[in-house]
Amino acid sequence: MRLVATKSIAQGTELARTIYNDNGQVLVQRDVKLTPRMLKRLQQFGITYVYVKDAFTEDIIVNPPIPDEVRIEAIQMIKSSFKHFQQDQLIKNSFLFDKTGQKMTDIVRVIVDQVSNREEVLSILSDILISDDYIFAHSINVTIYSLALATELGLPKKEIEQIGLGSMLHDVGKVFIPEDILQKSGQLSKHEYEIIKTHTEEGFNLLRKSPNIPLLVAHCAFQHHERLNGSGYPRGLTDKEIHPYAKLMGVADVFDAVTSNRVYRDAMLPHEGLEILYAGSGVLFDKRLVETFRKTIAVYPKGLTVELSDGKTGIVLKQNKNLYERPVVRIIKEQDQDVAPYELDLSTHLNVVITACDTGFAKKIQ
Repeated sequence: MRLVATKSIAQGTELARTIYNDNGQVLVQRDVKLTPRMLKRLQQFGITYVYVKDAFTEDIIVNPPIPDEVRIEAIQMIKSSFKHFQQDQLIKNSFLFDKTGQKMTDIVRVIVDQVSNREEVLSILSDILISDDYIFAHSINVTIYSLALATELGLPKKEIEQIGLGSMLHDVGKVFIPEDILQKSGQLSKHEYEIIKTHTEEGFNLLRKSPNIPLLVAHCAFQHHERLNGSGYPRGLTDKEIHPYAKLMGVADVFDAVTSNRVYRDAMLPHEGLEILYAGSGVLFDKRLVETFRKTIAVYPKGLTVELSDGKTGIVLKQNKNLYERPVVRIIKEQDQDVAPYELDLSTHLNVVITACDTGFAKKIQ
C-alpha cells in the first residue's frame, strides 16, 4: 500500500485500508475503486491522506498501532463520558466514574500492552477513522502517543496508567465550550480564543471534584497547554512548576494536533510535526521528551514516497530501529527515470538523506 494525498488521487484507484466512522460502521471498504464523489466526500471530511493499492507496494502492509475494534471502543468510551459530563454541566461532581472509570482504565491497559509489544514504531497515519467530532479522535491519538512515550521512558506501570487516563480526559473541559466556537472552520477571533482557553480550567474543576479520579489526572487537563518558558496557559507556569505528566502530554497533544486531518487545513506529515516540536525544544517543550518521542513514531511512514539527495525516488519499505530518520527505501526512479525496483538501506548509506516527501503520485496509479 502507498500513502497518497486525497486531492491527488485518480478516479478508479483502489483503497488499501477500510475507512470507518467512530461507531465502527464501514464508510468505504478496502479494495473499492474510488469515484470522484467518494474522493470529494473524503476531502469534505478533512481526510488529507489515505493508503491506496499500487503495483510497487503490494507487499507493504501497514498495521494500526492498536486494533480497530479497540480504537473504536475507546472512542465510544470517550464520547459517552464527555456527553455525560455535558449533560450534567450543572452538577460538577458527576458520578460518571463510578460506572465507567474501570472500563476506561481497562482500555488504557489494553493500549499499553499494544504499544509495549509493538514490533514497529507508531504510525497513526495507518488509522483511517472519520469521527463526527475531532475531540474524540484527538483524545485517543494523544492517549496512544502519551502511553508510547511513557513506556519508552520506562515509567512505572501505575504512572503509565495515570498518564493514559489523563490523556483520555485532557480535553474534557471542551464540553463547556460553545459548539459554534469549537467547530469553527475559520480563524478564531481573540475573544473566541480566550473562550477556548478556558477548557483547561473547566476540565480541572470538573475532574478534581469527580469521584475516583486521581488529582494528577485533573492536573493533566489543567496544565497540558503550559510551556517551559511561561508562554502557555491558563497560569503561565514555567519549567519546574509544570507537572511531568503535563509536559509529556503537551508534546503528544501538539504533535497530534498538527498531524491530524482537519477540514480547514491539511495535516502535516510526521517529519513536519517533529520539526514543530524541535523548533520549541528547550523553550516550549522538554528536550528529553522530544528526543524520546522521536523514537516512538514513524518519522517517515511505510508507503510514503520520498526523494533522496542523490536524485533517486523511492517508497519507504520499513523502519530501522533507533535510526528512524533513515528507513529502508524501495527505489523506483533515478534522476526521474523509471528503474527496476531495488532496496536501499539508508542506515548503511549515510551519504544519502531524504530531502523531500511526495504524496501526489497517485495520479500515475492506474
